[in-house]
Amino acid sequence: MAKIEGVIKSEIVRLSRRDLRTAFLPLKREVRRVAAKMSGISQTFASLNKVAKALRLGEEEPKLEASPEEVKASRLTAKRIGALRKKLGISQREMGILTGSTLGAVQMWEKGKFRPKPDKKAVLVALRKLGKRDVRKLLTQKAAEPGNQGKPKAAEKPKSKRTRRALPRKTAAQGDRLARKARPRKLAVLGQKIARKTKPTQMLKKAA
Repeated sequence: MAKIEGVIKSEIVRLSRRDLRTAFLPLKREVRRVAAKMSGISQTFASLNKVAKALRLGEEEPKLEASPEEVKASRLTAKRIGALRKKLGISQREMGILTGSTLGAVQMWEKGKFRPKPDKKAVLVALRKLGKRDVRKLLTQKAAEPGNQGKPKAAEKPKSKRTRRALPRKTAAQGDRLARKARPRKLAVLGQKIARKTKPTQMLKKAA
């Protein structure tokens, strides 16, 4: 009896598993198909998201704008101006291009000798809200403006040896006079040296 019961139970289990496998096989295939479709949709969405982000960044151009309240509330000291320039990774000349100031003015700001005017201060406050990439875009736009294209760059002076300056006519004439006066002296000194050398020989000849 025990053997018969065991055989019956195993047969029931086998048949039930077969029925379950037959029933769930289409569902399993459908799940795999849906998963593959979702994976493709997610990849397409990611690529579209990148494209949209790139278009958004291209449309939104950086602007140097600051409200009067922000300008009034800001405290731009010499140290903060220098720290802002270093944070943006630009030179003093580039800072002057962005603010519409000269290189000397930017140097005076960072030294604390002068304070920026309200319009320049507004530009500095606006720069605090931008990043390095936006600042580089602004510099490219400034360089592409018609007024800045024709400005030639300052030519570097070639390193050369120092040349003697041409003497003026008066100085040259004075030099000639001094040379003429110095010639008799030199001749006299040479004559004295020759005489000193020849005296001992003449004395030896007389003694002989």
